[in-house]
Amino acid sequence: MFDWLSTATAAELDSLPFGVISMSLDATVEHYNAMEGKLAGLTPGRVVGRNFFTSVAPCMNNAMVAGRFAEEAEIDAIIDYVLTLRMAPQRVKLRLLKRQDAKRMYVVVERRS
Repeated sequence: MFDWLSTATAAELDSLPFGVISMSLDATVEHYNAMEGKLAGLTPGRVVGRNFFTSVAPCMNNAMVAGRFAEEAEIDAIIDYVLTLRMAPQRVKLRLLKRQDAKRMYVVVERRS
């Protein structure tokens, strides 16, 4: 999935039926796809250029998510998670993606019923 995400256009990312957040290695949001914006109630224009973990999703600023991106050179992990910011607690699956030789890292968010 990392390879596809790293070469996808903004339109391709926006057409996905799940959330995708693309960040630089310092966690600055570079792309916040349309589905994530719709489900989280945040417009991409409001979050692009901001630090994902401190300004956009502080509920992920912990050892399970932000800590892994900071400490691990490479990640491809799926974790069960509960989002709590700006909404009632919502169960999701997060896929954390990072490669040592890449300039971006990703959080993929799949909402669960």
